[in-house]
Amino acid sequence: MYTIDELREIVKKEMAKQEYIEKPYSLFEPIKYILEDGGKRLRPILTLLAYNLYREDIERVLKSAIGIEIFHNYTLLHDDVMDDAELRRGRQTVHKKWNNNVAILSGDAAAITAYKYIEHCEDRYLRRAIDGFNQVAMDVCKGQQYDMEFETRNDVTEEEYLHMIYLKTSVLIAGSLRHGALIAGAPEHEYKALYDFGGFLGLAFQLQDDYLDVYGDVSEFGKNIGGDIVSNKKTYMLIRAFELADEATKKELTSWIEMKDFCPEEKIKAITEIYNRLGIKQVTLDAINKYLKKSREILSQIEVPEERKQVLYEEIDALCDRKK
Repeated sequence: MYTIDELREIVKKEMAKQEYIEKPYSLFEPIKYILEDGGKRLRPILTLLAYNLYREDIERVLKSAIGIEIFHNYTLLHDDVMDDAELRRGRQTVHKKWNNNVAILSGDAAAITAYKYIEHCEDRYLRRAIDGFNQVAMDVCKGQQYDMEFETRNDVTEEEYLHMIYLKTSVLIAGSLRHGALIAGAPEHEYKALYDFGGFLGLAFQLQDDYLDVYGDVSEFGKNIGGDIVSNKKTYMLIRAFELADEATKKELTSWIEMKDFCPEEKIKAITEIYNRLGIKQVTLDAINKYLKKSREILSQIEVPEERKQVLYEEIDALCDRKK
């Protein structure tokens, strides 16, 4: 089995080839920019790990894994435009560095490029692989639509929110694992189980992003802390705060949300203090741990030698160790 560090280096070298760049260069330069500082490359690494549970010749799935990473960054590129985000991984977002038109068109090119990479697999797996990825891609779009709709609603429930982040975030993580296992020739019940494993892992990952937006360190998180609070984004923390607050605290929260003229620092401080009073920090950590536990339970049922699953357990542990 490969280690996570070994796989990350393999992905890094493959990405550095920049074989996706075509003319005109101006169309692909923003794609190159967003891929240059791609974080921990979680999704392609999960694809390779899932493949490596069953087979050693990971070069057979490498290009497909890179395609999933390109697709992921395409979704971030468009997501940043919709949110008018300033920073992504500590750098200017594409639409701020260039403009919205560049970000949209280069994002479209990235999506097409992703499919060109993803279809690199043996013919006997191609139809199932593409069908599976089409489902993932559509679910991501559905999740983004729900996210936008929630912006104008003040009655979003915890259940609705979890369904939205499952579609928007979890399914691509889940699909990365399923894709790798499918192409490796894993039994259907196993690549479906790995999809479920990834779904719970993705829920934990997104809830942790919500948590870190309030309690994280900008140097570690790569985004401005409190951005979700300033924009009134419906996060797990805000939804749970409304559910747990008494009437006076609900009025206080509503006042800040409806306020048109405010100092961002004051708003972040005030709402964070409300979260602290309500114990939202621990409530969110408990939810994260619940989904991490579920992911471990599913992984334990995958019928490959335990030593081959160890690297995936380490990935769960790494998620637990993100800055808190």
